[in-house]
Amino acid sequence: MDNYIVSARKYRPSTFQSVVGQKALTTTLKNAIQSNKLAHAYLFCGPRGVGKTSCARIFAKTINCLNPSADGEACNECESCLAFNEQRSYNIHELDAASNNSVEDIRSLIDQVRIPPAIGKYKVFIIDEVHMLSPAAFNAFLKTLEEPPHHAIFILATTEKQKVLPTIISRCQVYDFSRITVADMVEHLEYVASQEGVNAEPEALNVIAQKADGSMRDALSIFDQVVSFAKGHITYQAVINNLNVLDYEYYFRLTDNILNGKIRAALLTLNEILSNGFEGQNIITGLASHFRNLLVCKDESTLILFEVGTSIREKYKEMAKRCSDSFLFKALELANMCDLNYRNSHNKRLLLELTLIQMCQLNSPDNTDDNKKKELIKPLAAGEKLQNQSSQPTQAQPITNTQTTSRFTSAVPPQATIVSETQQQERTPLKQSRPHASLSIKGVSKEQTKQDGSNTPEVQQQEDIINDFTQDELLNFWNEYIPLIDEKKAFLRNIMISCKPELKENYLFDVGVQNPEQQDDLSSSCIDILQYLRTHLKNNHIQMSTHLIETEEGHLPFTASEKYNYLLQINPMLEKLKDEFNLSFDR
Repeated sequence: MDNYIVSARKYRPSTFQSVVGQKALTTTLKNAIQSNKLAHAYLFCGPRGVGKTSCARIFAKTINCLNPSADGEACNECESCLAFNEQRSYNIHELDAASNNSVEDIRSLIDQVRIPPAIGKYKVFIIDEVHMLSPAAFNAFLKTLEEPPHHAIFILATTEKQKVLPTIISRCQVYDFSRITVADMVEHLEYVASQEGVNAEPEALNVIAQKADGSMRDALSIFDQVVSFAKGHITYQAVINNLNVLDYEYYFRLTDNILNGKIRAALLTLNEILSNGFEGQNIITGLASHFRNLLVCKDESTLILFEVGTSIREKYKEMAKRCSDSFLFKALELANMCDLNYRNSHNKRLLLELTLIQMCQLNSPDNTDDNKKKELIKPLAAGEKLQNQSSQPTQAQPITNTQTTSRFTSAVPPQATIVSETQQQERTPLKQSRPHASLSIKGVSKEQTKQDGSNTPEVQQQEDIINDFTQDELLNFWNEYIPLIDEKKAFLRNIMISCKPELKENYLFDVGVQNPEQQDDLSSSCIDILQYLRTHLKNNHIQMSTHLIETEEGHLPFTASEKYNYLLQINPMLEKLKDEFNLSFDR
């Protein structure tokens, strides 16, 4: 009985023509071989299973072929090609950097580089997963990579290009391998199925290709798994059962229930899906992808973005005709929000059900934009009480922009002061420097009140309180606020003790601080400080700004690291003390 070989190894490409989905790269490599313009170092980078190592081996075999063909392929008949095919060639060396990543391994490789090839023109060194090399190994490899012998060619392969040192990348020709498309994978899987004598439905192979996520090796591994499950006859149902993939029919049923507003039917369909063992987040992400596919099916120009089988494509086109663009936009937004909140939700099933309920109400007559607008502009009846809505924003006051000579200025916008009717009755009249006060009625403008001619005694007033104050009064309430600060904010308390406000024009006061840390902490607590000062100084136009003080002595040490560096200049022995006791410091 012959030993079984998995499809990923059995159908591994042996020529440039057999490489799947990388036509541009293989054409470039073949042209370089034909024109005899070979670089001394190449970097192949891209996702897993897209042909990086296979192309490196084909390239190494082709450049050493004694009788290459006219189209730039190896002959597979000369001694060099036969030695490579039989895995006994001394001209091609492969190094797995994941397990051989030390300096000693690189030095051993450098020793082999010095020996010229016995047969052929070049010795090719393929280093797979090169990003796993240690920094010391990278540095030991730099000189040889930059100026190797004329007979040596390096091919580096990696799935994480960002982890490779820039000095390594700059010495190589970089080839970026792309993910293999679903159409290319389906075509190759059909070829493999025909060679293996396996009957496969196109929709089944399409699901395998989508599950592989652009990796040809993963697609062939899944193909072998499904062949064992289906006993040589791959059907769509066998694939979704074996791979635990949610059937398209469930998404079509959910969409039909949502379009018809059948909330209970949608919840029952969700319960059926959950009972089959599918995870909730996979359901909502699949539903989002389903709505996205419906959206791209509405226009012929975007159909190229939809990669499914022909029969399923027709179902999507029919369902897309029933869905409006606005419905799909809102449904996609709801599904995306559910996906974002799913991980943090304590009741995940309830979150899914609420999302479906909201989707079912998208096409309801009460949820249209016209009705929403009518509700917003509906006039108030005479004598009708106004409801206080805390969610409605208050009228913001203008922000005064100030300029100082400091390097950084932070202006804080004033917070609107809301005074209730009960508070106004208990409060004594305030002396105002301006004779007028603005009256704000939530939900009703002054013009509308005059036109209606109705008396609405229960309204909410908002006074524009402006009371003059002096520098001494500002300092007095500034100091009174310091004992009220929470003990956990001792740093803010020290800042307010050491840094005092200075009154400017237009009720703006400025605080000079010594470093950016003080500036950030003071700015982050400005809302509480301003609320206290506005209340006690009876002026809701008070604003605060901060700036850095530039002293002639230079920047004073403030943070722990700055203090350590300052003391280190005085006594260098501190560094030895820190290293011996393994000390660290935080702010």
